[in-house]
Amino acid sequence: MSQSSQPLLDPSLNFFPTDPRHIHLMGVCGTGMGAMAGLLRRAGYTISGSDAQVYPPMSEYLAAAGIEVLEGYHPGNLMPRPDLVVVGNVIRRDNPEALELARLGIPYVSFPQILGDKFLANKQSLVVAGTHGKTTTASLLATMLAGAGLDPGFMIGGIVKAFGANFQLGEGEYFVVEGDEYDTAFFDKGPKFLHYRPQIAILTSVEFDHADIYADFEAVKAAFARLVALMPKDGVLVACFDDPVIRQLCDQAPCKVVSYGVDHRWDWSFQDMASSAGFTAFSLLRQGLVAGQFKSIMPGRHNVLNSLAVLAVLDEIGLDSEVMCRELAAFQGVCRRQEVRGVAAGITVIDDFAHHPTAVNETLAGLKEAYGGQRLVAVFEPRTNSSRRTIFQGRYAEVFASADEVVIKEPDPLPGVAPEDHFSAARLASDLEARGQQAARFQDTDSILEHLGATLRPGDVVAILSNGGFDNIHQRLLDSLQGE
Repeated sequence: MSQSSQPLLDPSLNFFPTDPRHIHLMGVCGTGMGAMAGLLRRAGYTISGSDAQVYPPMSEYLAAAGIEVLEGYHPGNLMPRPDLVVVGNVIRRDNPEALELARLGIPYVSFPQILGDKFLANKQSLVVAGTHGKTTTASLLATMLAGAGLDPGFMIGGIVKAFGANFQLGEGEYFVVEGDEYDTAFFDKGPKFLHYRPQIAILTSVEFDHADIYADFEAVKAAFARLVALMPKDGVLVACFDDPVIRQLCDQAPCKVVSYGVDHRWDWSFQDMASSAGFTAFSLLRQGLVAGQFKSIMPGRHNVLNSLAVLAVLDEIGLDSEVMCRELAAFQGVCRRQEVRGVAAGITVIDDFAHHPTAVNETLAGLKEAYGGQRLVAVFEPRTNSSRRTIFQGRYAEVFASADEVVIKEPDPLPGVAPEDHFSAARLASDLEARGQQAARFQDTDSILEHLGATLRPGDVVAILSNGGFDNIHQRLLDSLQGE
């Protein structure tokens, strides 16, 4: 069937129908879509789903939740006919199930749409947006709200340790959502956060990323400008004013703006940051004056900034400073964000999601301070559409300075991208060595594990940086160090 003769989705059917009973999710095994399936199930709907790849842990979670998952995308997956279909952003317009959806004329929505229409419409929506720090900041905000007894709902891109989940329905008035700037669906190329109805929003940072959907930095800034313009007049925008781009965007904000950052000119800042005994302590400054002493298990300046943003939001909704101090200290973190996966043979293995150069730099600097005096080995897998291109090739050579050794996996090439536009792990290793750093690159995970097994020694800290599973390298390394 030619593209011109393919059935097209009817825009008039893009809505959440009154009282649907059976909801089907296409792409259900994605992190966000799986969480949405769980939310809808808890809200009382009959849920089914389909995906091209059905495997643990998401397949096990969905099965335990009583959600039927069909492997592969087929027209027959829409029988019996559901009342509504949620189309994940992994689905292309020529997907056979999407074509059948168009032919049958079933109402459909995107994941961000249903989150906004079903779960945020009657809540105070607290949206965390920005190039960096969204998951950690949103997790901290949700956890501290819960610790204060406010029972928030949330939808976050990582497993929050306090809940063992990345979503919660919540009975309270607040709903925390990670505001992703990635596109919504094949029929809606706008960023996801445009659907999230922010009453209070945090804006952590604005940098170029997602080279597969944004042509340049101006396009990224334009997307965040749309988020700022969405703010209601009685809303609050909590923004990191260390970033000049954010200051410029906030000039157009229609609502109250609360600034935070390193600079003491901003509304919220800090001083006297120090790490010891597994905690980072700092003095909180409000309008340049000391307003209390706080501590957190999260290392690094970037995490103090994330904490400032959350404290500013909690202050806006009226939480007592003693409660905020207690709950920040109690926060146990989020999976895959500077998460200690284990210690074996005296070697600490840490898992982190960092992949953008800024995130790599801040993460390693924080870990170096937290583990002062210990050798820090960074193992980096470039895996995103941006990190596998030459866009950040030069910058990567500058951001591993805190590591004593850098090990890089050569990424799989991106289809449709010219060879000269591919990131080179060999070039990065050479650039780092030219700067006087020990560096090595490998074609596969097995070779990296063999190298680490031969070179690691007691007292070392291994920071594994990847936004993917990295062939389960974390557990395999721990097992090998334990002699298993």
